Amino acid sequence: MEKKDLWQALADLSGTRADNAKPRSTGCTMVIDKGLGLSAYQDLLQLSGEYIDFIKLAFGTAAITPRHILEQKITLAKQYQIQLYLGGTFFEIACSRHKVNEYFQMLRHLKLDWIEISDGTITIPAKTRFQLIQQARRANLHVITEIGKKENGYHPTVAEFVSLFEQDRQAGAAYVIMESRDSGKNIGMYDHDGNLDQDFLEKLAERIPIQYVIWEAPQVKQQAQLIKRLGNYVNLGNIQACDVISLESLRRGLRADTFSLFQFPTGN
Repeated sequence: MEKKDLWQALADLSGTRADNAKPRSTGCTMVIDKGLGLSAYQDLLQLSGEYIDFIKLAFGTAAITPRHILEQKITLAKQYQIQLYLGGTFFEIACSRHKVNEYFQMLRHLKLDWIEISDGTITIPAKTRFQLIQQARRANLHVITEIGKKENGYHPTVAEFVSLFEQDRQAGAAYVIMESRDSGKNIGMYDHDGNLDQDFLEKLAERIPIQYVIWEAPQVKQQAQLIKRLGNYVNLGNIQACDVISLESLRRGLRADTFSLFQFPTGN
């Protein structure tokens, strides 16, 4: 068998998933970059860029990343049709210092198209949050909001999440993140061991259009659980750089965890 035929044979064994071609509206993967060096970042994009839709520069790391490296990361992301944006903590710093307009201008100067609006460490009244989302949209920024607090043991009720989700969407948010931090333990919809609260998830999924939610799932077992519950089109976030290929394998039924969810072609 020629190499080309062998490659096609391997590709034919792969499962499929919704919205496989970029730009995707569902089945999105958001990777968290907590300080990748430029070489590691380039390696990530060369190997996995096809499967990444968003890269979040975590926390306020962009402020202490050398400017020339930050600019190269932004340029490289665009080459791979990946939307790079800064973590919500950066927005919260700007908001607490009454520098939101300056922050919006900085993002546009950096040629960034997306912004995360959150209040994980500060408190923003619902009306003000609504206005800030609208303000960002008027600044020609696409908005991802985040619901939840960054404190251990914080678990929003279904009603709380639904109410804020509906408000954020009405204000103009493209996606809403379920906060789970980069640990995925004892926060959001996960317990101390990172196990998914399936009852909470099912009740939430009955009340909101889940295609507009990005579920933070930093642990592989969480990614598998969400795919099995919601399908391979589910939007997943806070994915570690080293887990992108693993996640794509889960989406396509190429791991034991999700193998039974897919129908594969059979040979003669």
